[in-house]
Amino acid sequence: MKPLQRYRHLRKVRVSPDTPVQSHRIGMVVPSSNTTMETELPELLHRVVGERHRFTFHASRMRMKKVSLKELGQMNAQADRCTEELSDADVDVAAYACLVAVMSEGPDFAVEIGEKLTQILKSGHPSAEMITSAGALIQGVQRLGVRKVALVTPYMRPLTDLVVECLEEAGIEVVDTISLEIPDNLEVGRRNPEDLVEIARNLDLTEAEAVIISACVQMPSLEAIPQVEEETGLPVLSAATATLRAILESLNLSLDIPGGGQLLQMNHSQFRIGVEG
Repeated sequence: MKPLQRYRHLRKVRVSPDTPVQSHRIGMVVPSSNTTMETELPELLHRVVGERHRFTFHASRMRMKKVSLKELGQMNAQADRCTEELSDADVDVAAYACLVAVMSEGPDFAVEIGEKLTQILKSGHPSAEMITSAGALIQGVQRLGVRKVALVTPYMRPLTDLVVECLEEAGIEVVDTISLEIPDNLEVGRRNPEDLVEIARNLDLTEAEAVIISACVQMPSLEAIPQVEEETGLPVLSAATATLRAILESLNLSLDIPGGGQLLQMNHSQFRIGVEG
């Protein structure tokens, strides 16, 4: 296997002392057993060339250990409390970062919970917005201008079927799926992201226009994205990269992030126009 690309080095850019530094507070509502989202988003933003932006991250957690419909529903019931806690930190934008918790409630739930939690968030910051990883993934596929995807999830098959249902309700055809069927959320976070390169080789990409390499913010995937893009010749995104794209758009920032896949090359004109309808 070709060695995976890594982006551990940073290029320092000299910035005039007179250049204003913009600070951005990013909130995350995550399951209590999540260990990945809070590391992947900072990792991606630390790759950005330039020193004009400063990002800080603030998390609030909902109890969840097993990825089951019962625990997902109980977790969603804690969303208001978590959002109120984030509003105390005066965050500029926040992400409800559990894709399957939202998609398991049906195709319309992403919009409903996003609007509801945004109103709570605005008590701390009048212009704050709550996005959802579920809505961001759909939007990310649309931003790439594609309609047919293959995807990998860590979920049990019935939960993967609910994810597929939500994507197809949004006009995205899912041509193939792989479910790793891992019920323990901590175990999902312990997976080696490099394994996804081999897993992706087992997808039927005959009709696919893009690959969702991890339809879960808890399943690590950053190291795999560049190589899967290179091997397949297709855009590759994850729940995490799609969520970051939505966060940056909410902050009115257009950045090119190395190794984050084509979706995070935001200054490339091809990916600044979404699919309408």
